[in-house]
Amino acid sequence: MATAHKDEKNIKLAFFINLLFSIGEFIGGFLINSVAIMSDAVHDLGDATALGLSWFLQKFSKKEGDQKFSFGYKRFSLLGALINALILIAGSVYIFFQAIPLLFNPEHSNAQGMVWFAIAGVLLNGFAAYRLHKGKSVNEGVLTWHLLEDVLGWVAVLIVGIVLLFKDIHILDPILSIAIALFILFNVFRNLSKTMKILLEGVPQEIDLDEVHSRIEKIPGVLSVKDLHIWSIDGEEHAMNVCLSVTGENLADSTAIKEKVRSTISDLQIIHSTIEMDWKTQ
Repeated sequence: MATAHKDEKNIKLAFFINLLFSIGEFIGGFLINSVAIMSDAVHDLGDATALGLSWFLQKFSKKEGDQKFSFGYKRFSLLGALINALILIAGSVYIFFQAIPLLFNPEHSNAQGMVWFAIAGVLLNGFAAYRLHKGKSVNEGVLTWHLLEDVLGWVAVLIVGIVLLFKDIHILDPILSIAIALFILFNVFRNLSKTMKILLEGVPQEIDLDEVHSRIEKIPGVLSVKDLHIWSIDGEEHAMNVCLSVTGENLADSTAIKEKVRSTISDLQIIHSTIEMDWKTQ
């Protein structure tokens, strides 16, 4: 429960940092007459909305199982990860549409304002990304890239701002923006693939099905593993369904074999297991 509470706290912190900073960008962008800053304010407001949704879903995912969701609500955190991945993709496409025309017609920017906002953006978003990076949930993983996109974006703004203080090379801004968008898209699709694999009940990446099969078959009383399925509930906790061909004479034998099976897989974060037995006489 302590880890779950920490997950929520990290996402909550990132949400408020993004929300307050986006409000500051709207005000600052208006005062320094910077379209670039105002555009990023819209982007950060979208980030804040996504983070707020993720915070809600992460908290909602801690509900215990009931008549509607017997496994509990853990997968609702994956819904947050999926939505955020889609928002990141949309945001990257938006960057392409904004940056590509500027390659052919670069615009003058307020260099001093860009530098100060960039420093604030790197510090605030960097702190939030660091906090989320320490989390273990898939949702936090996607959100980390969400915030990293902002950090890299502000690093680009900072570099461009510093260069523009000395030379008018305005095309650097769209070039860096496109490079960052491509980098983020690569990592988002990697995280999206992980999220979809969980939703489609694929075998967790860290689990070798053949190894588990071998472990169970070595248990005294187990003749063979007839059917074995392992899938993840939320990327952190897993479930298993297995059917065994076993030898034994009574209920005590059955209980002993089940206990040994659960002990054998105790290091795999399998918190739900269904073990069926097909008794064979020797």
